[in-house]
Amino acid sequence: MRFQILGPVRLWRDSTDVRLGPPKQRALLALLLAHTGQPVPLHEIVDALWHADPPATAANVVHRHVAALRRLLEPELVSGTASSRLVRASGGYALRVTGDELDLLRFRALCEDARDAARRADRARAVESLVEALDLWRGPSASGIPPEVRALPVFTAIDDEHVVAVKEAAGHLPTAGAALTERVLVTLRQAAAHHPFDEALQARLVELLAAAGRQAEALETYRTVRARLAEEIGLDPGPELRAAHRAALEQARDAAQDPAPAPAEPPDRRSPVASAPDGRTAASVPPSPAASSPSPATATPTGTGGTAATAVTAVTAVTAVTDPAAPPAAGPVAGPVADAAPEPAHPAQLPRDLGSFAGRQAELERLDALVPGAGEPAQAVVISGMAGVGKTTLAVHWANRLAPGFPDGQVYVDLRGFHLSGAAMSGAEALRALLDAFGVPVGRIPAELGAQAAAYRRLLAGRRVLVVLDNALDSEQVRPLLPAPDGCLAVVTSRHQLQGLMAVEGAHALALRQPDEDEARALLGRRLGEDRVAREEEAAAEIIGLCERLPLALAIVSARAALNPGYPLAAIAGELRAGHGSLDAFSGEPPLADVRCVFSWSYRALTPEAARLFRLLALHPGPDCSVAAAAGLAAVRPRQVRAQLTELVRAHLLVENEPGRYSLHGLLRAYAAELVEELDSRQDADAAHTRLLDHYLHSAHAAEAALAPHRERILLPRPAAHTLPERFPDQRAAADWFDRERAVLLAAVEQDVRRGDGGYGWRLAAVLELYLDRNGRWQQQRTVQTAAITAAQRGGDLTGQAHGHRALGFALSRLGQWDGADEHLHRALQLSEELRDTCGQARVHRYWAFVANRHGRHADALDHYRQALELYRSAGHLNAEGSVHNEVGWTYLLLGAYDKALEECGRSLAVHRRTGDPNGEAAAWDSLGVAHLRLGRLDRALDGFRHALALYRRIRDSYLEADTLTHIADTHLAAGRTESAATALGQALEILEGIGHPDAEGVRGRLRELG
Repeated sequence: MRFQILGPVRLWRDSTDVRLGPPKQRALLALLLAHTGQPVPLHEIVDALWHADPPATAANVVHRHVAALRRLLEPELVSGTASSRLVRASGGYALRVTGDELDLLRFRALCEDARDAARRADRARAVESLVEALDLWRGPSASGIPPEVRALPVFTAIDDEHVVAVKEAAGHLPTAGAALTERVLVTLRQAAAHHPFDEALQARLVELLAAAGRQAEALETYRTVRARLAEEIGLDPGPELRAAHRAALEQARDAAQDPAPAPAEPPDRRSPVASAPDGRTAASVPPSPAASSPSPATATPTGTGGTAATAVTAVTAVTAVTDPAAPPAAGPVAGPVADAAPEPAHPAQLPRDLGSFAGRQAELERLDALVPGAGEPAQAVVISGMAGVGKTTLAVHWANRLAPGFPDGQVYVDLRGFHLSGAAMSGAEALRALLDAFGVPVGRIPAELGAQAAAYRRLLAGRRVLVVLDNALDSEQVRPLLPAPDGCLAVVTSRHQLQGLMAVEGAHALALRQPDEDEARALLGRRLGEDRVAREEEAAAEIIGLCERLPLALAIVSARAALNPGYPLAAIAGELRAGHGSLDAFSGEPPLADVRCVFSWSYRALTPEAARLFRLLALHPGPDCSVAAAAGLAAVRPRQVRAQLTELVRAHLLVENEPGRYSLHGLLRAYAAELVEELDSRQDADAAHTRLLDHYLHSAHAAEAALAPHRERILLPRPAAHTLPERFPDQRAAADWFDRERAVLLAAVEQDVRRGDGGYGWRLAAVLELYLDRNGRWQQQRTVQTAAITAAQRGGDLTGQAHGHRALGFALSRLGQWDGADEHLHRALQLSEELRDTCGQARVHRYWAFVANRHGRHADALDHYRQALELYRSAGHLNAEGSVHNEVGWTYLLLGAYDKALEECGRSLAVHRRTGDPNGEAAAWDSLGVAHLRLGRLDRALDGFRHALALYRRIRDSYLEADTLTHIADTHLAAGRTESAATALGQALEILEGIGHPDAEGVRGRLRELG
């Protein structure tokens, strides 16, 4: 018999997982296990299960639960016979367990072994024992029992033992060697996520990341912790955490002065280049005689990387993966122009300048003096000030004035530094957005922050670019985003002064205050008309005074007044005066005494339906909201909610950033949050939030199904009533939806992990996995799946943990973090075996095969595929078997065993035809085409590619249609048919430009090569 309390409460008799009955019975078993054989008095059991309000029958209920547990523990026990397991003792009950039966006792024994080893100065043995002890944990102790019971000190104390063990393991690690670093890091990250305010734990994480050479991640971790401490408990980091930060900074400076070789940029996500058996990359393996003939040797690759290469590179540069989420190998594509970057784009991303902008002449003159001339050193300007004072409006107005002087590009990024969800944009995410703005293909964007920053600097070299970084949280968030080349300008806005940028980067500061009386009057005049303001000078002056000259407040008052042109300004001033009252300070800034009054004045003018929607929008995770999501939030039809959204936009309580997408200013979101707490019942607010999360979860689930209809996926609970999930007619529509909603979905995961029960968090992460992987967003994948594991552990959900570890392991393998990938995949396999999830186990083996192929261990890859096939057969998942056959065929291509490759890909084709999976069938045809191209059978290669093309067109998979067209071009080039190749590339380019895909630049370059 085995008991588990380090995670969900579980009981196994032999290998059978025993059902533990109703929640209070499960909680009673947890309570007895937590006391590890010591008696628990009856009154303590009653208090634990019912707290201060037990029923009169509580003791009898406890006795019934005890009897039921005895039957579970000793099914052979004869009625009326004393139990040898669950015994009466000291006026209560005790559960007798041994150290081999209860994971908690085993954990404590291993921790004591570690301390004995440490006393003997055997640090390596101490870490090994601690790692073995920590491996026993499956989440917070007794997770899954009623939360009021799990909050008891006995369970908190057990969780504290886990934290102590993690800290001890991290403390011993620097002297114990690097072999166990990744295993400790995995556990340390999870513990830090569960205990975000334990500064000693966070300090250990920062120290260990820096010591492992991940200084950028260490600094990002410190920034996140510091922001959370300030936001949620109003404290700055303590000495221990600050010391860890200083050490990480010093290590980062040392690394910058003596940099290691830059990591290879990650390839396009559809380029399975694997290591050859002798250690070379497959792209460097000399072609076989058949492929070395003059025609095939001139073939170019698939277009996914936009490079020319030999025929062997064409083989390794096209997809061989039937399942779009299955693991294509990755690596740099070799060839004559493999390192030639596409011509950077000239982005023009500045938001629209407001026609009502007025005043700020002194500030504009001061700013104009800071603009660098061509060839002069780059400059950075920080515009700081309180919320609502007009920082963004001034920055955007100034940037639009300067735009003609920066012909190489003007980019804008909202860093979300003060969003109420706490989901500030990371440095890596911001750099990815900047590189993407300049047209850098996803596959060329490096994975790590330092490499991304270097690529950004190289990209801007010799260019004159204007960068607007809005709503920054702190200096560390901004520093890697500053353009370095001469002639460039960065404009940063923040509620903080960002003194670090001034001290280290030489940034110039402009502290923005409320406009003076004349400027405020000019603003009113611009919005309401000079004649109207002139007619009621006194009333206008009073409105300005009651609004504290705050531009946001003046804009809201002006919006209502403009909608009611016959309404006297004196009456408006009177309403504001009647509601006059002091405001609480906002984020430590000076009191904005009449902003809430102004907001309430505008709010009271709304229809009841629009007012309710305004309040409920405070529940949205941000950064913006679609019409469909707003309809689900309010439980109305989209046609009805559009009218309410329009009303809010006209009242300047909402901004329509682009057609159909709406956002709230930070102050307005805070005001709406106050209102929803004051005016809406907790039940109504919770129901609205549930509808919103169900909208996103079920929409994302449907989008995933559209992207890969035959892929195994998680099962979802039924959505709440009045939820309105999106539906998608084809893959293109699903991918477009993910593109639009990606930031919202990631914010929703973060929101649920931090403030919800975690159930939505891990499920959203699960349905995001395919999209994030396809688009090469592996950094985001790592972040979101790490959060998903935390969420699933907190809820005691083993399925969620298994999925999170599996997806995180694969993401780390994409990033080249092999030790971490192996650790998470091991955990995923262990959990999937516990759950008897054969498809989950098979997926882990497919991911391990990917890793093996990347390292040139093709025999190991084939063994993992063999195990995956056996598991899928036992589960009856025929379509997945077909996918594995295609991946096996690709592995044989890498081995040069072309006949076996043709055989396996042929099997895949037959299976997918039988199951009716056109996506899998197309991928199999594509692989067959590659095999024939590799053998120099150009007509048969074209036949395979044309079959694939027809299928991709039928299922409206535009990207893979374009990809196959580039394969056709490769084959025509191999046959010397340059004109036909150019036609195919032209068709591919038209598709890629139409969907805005970064691969378009590579195809355009190939067309230029052809003249």
